[in-house]
Amino acid sequence: MTNNSSMVSFKRPDGQEVHGYLASPAQPKGAPAIVVIQEWWGLNDQIRGVADRLARCGYLALVPDLYRGKSTVEEEEAHHLMDGLDFGDAVSQDIAGAVAYLKQHSAKVGITGFCMGGALALLALNQIPDLAAGVVWYGAPPLEYLDPGKFKAPIQAHWGTQDAFFPIANVDALEAMLKQAGVATDFHRYLAHHAFANETAVGPHRIAGTQFDPVWSEQAWDRTLTFFGRQLWA
Repeated sequence: MTNNSSMVSFKRPDGQEVHGYLASPAQPKGAPAIVVIQEWWGLNDQIRGVADRLARCGYLALVPDLYRGKSTVEEEEAHHLMDGLDFGDAVSQDIAGAVAYLKQHSAKVGITGFCMGGALALLALNQIPDLAAGVVWYGAPPLEYLDPGKFKAPIQAHWGTQDAFFPIANVDALEAMLKQAGVATDFHRYLAHHAFANETAVGPHRIAGTQFDPVWSEQAWDRTLTFFGRQLWA
């Protein structure tokens, strides 16, 4: 947690209250904002670090607590928590509430998400018209859950060609579907495994099929910050 961060609460469209981790830039006035969506682990130190990184780059970054205070380092429990999450409710209520909260402070709001969060970010970009841009990291829902005609914002995405969880053939199909619908897309593929931008996916405790790659991660982050810089700064 940085000096400019805190836990905040905000309202969902249905009136329920949700908590989230808010990282603020040194100059918050006029700063654009980004909703950050967790991997299946929950609101942990790693995803807080993503929000802190965005705040250091001048953004107001909010991570909604989709698991209501729960997080884990165990693969089986993470699977259980993700299976228990109502994706439709998370998008239409938690994430929509986070976007509305940030819109009170910022003219433009983007979204980014990783793994499970990447899938949720795509669903949010498909359903929440207030989003101005999105960056998706190695995660997507089944394509039949997306309505290509409803995407309004430009999308950048980062994928590992060795990803066993989200096969690159599905990525190709997603990209083709979006381009056919006229969505502004900027897809990048890396010779990398799943979670290549998660610095905790190292050593004997990482789950099979994941592997942090500092070189590809840095390149993807450079592209992400350039993209958000072009799309979100007035």
